[in-house]
Amino acid sequence: MKIENIINPLELIYYEYDKKTNRLFYDTNYSNRFIELEFFKITYHLSKQNVKFKVLKDKSIEFTKESFSLKKKAQTLLKYIENKKQNIYLLNNEKVKFAKNIPLFEIKYIKQHIDFSKYDALIFSSKNGVLAVDSMSKEWRKIPSFAISEQTAKLIKDFNGKLAFCGKKRHGDEYAYEILPELKGKRALYLRARDIVSDLINILNSNDVECDDVIVYENHAKEQKEKKTLPKKSKIIFSSPSTIKYFFKLYTWDDSYTAISIGNTTAKYFPEYITPIIADKTSLQSCVDKALEIK
Repeated sequence: MKIENIINPLELIYYEYDKKTNRLFYDTNYSNRFIELEFFKITYHLSKQNVKFKVLKDKSIEFTKESFSLKKKAQTLLKYIENKKQNIYLLNNEKVKFAKNIPLFEIKYIKQHIDFSKYDALIFSSKNGVLAVDSMSKEWRKIPSFAISEQTAKLIKDFNGKLAFCGKKRHGDEYAYEILPELKGKRALYLRARDIVSDLINILNSNDVECDDVIVYENHAKEQKEKKTLPKKSKIIFSSPSTIKYFFKLYTWDDSYTAISIGNTTAKYFPEYITPIIADKTSLQSCVDKALEIK
């Protein structure tokens, strides 16, 4: 049986499977308490399924039938050195191994006074929505929260919020249809950015969900006197339509660059002369993995 089929029922949030290395890696940016709980859940499940694995020093989990190989160890080290030399750029502050950060904009929170007691559910389509609302009030933590992806779900859990749903589709409109059955007949509040590209609000309101929305943050582009350039053959990761918008305000494009899009929605916003490569999953780790594949 494929490893994916074995681990999919666990609905992991903190660990992500990398097919190329045949390992499960965890996100180091979040609480050890929840990572440990998920680690024990994984190892218990694998043991019950009689799946052979070993736990590495960094608590990643490797699926292997092979014994120790000095040659394999040397190949791994050489690959690591090669990956470190690559010019892979993330257009935000998120730390992902082998990627360099270029923050293009700053997030500004918009102070709101919200009566959370009026709502049966809260909808988040990004981590910024969670960070913004938590800076204003802790009352949101008592209301069931719906997260568009594992990245947003992790933050909700780290803040001790009531995670009720973690999306798998990870795209705005698809996410709306995904949460629709869970929210029918309920009143929900979408905590969002000033600029959004999905039709989530209309989809829900047209299908027996009373969905209000409140703008809790907005993006502000960083300013500079003239456009910059990146090294030739750079691989640039775009994680949202706004990263595309701000990148082309601040940087010039070179034909040697490779654009990597986090998903299909973001890919629609590139200029016509750029055909992006789309990551296998809508996560920054998957984007970096895709960049490392490209020669």
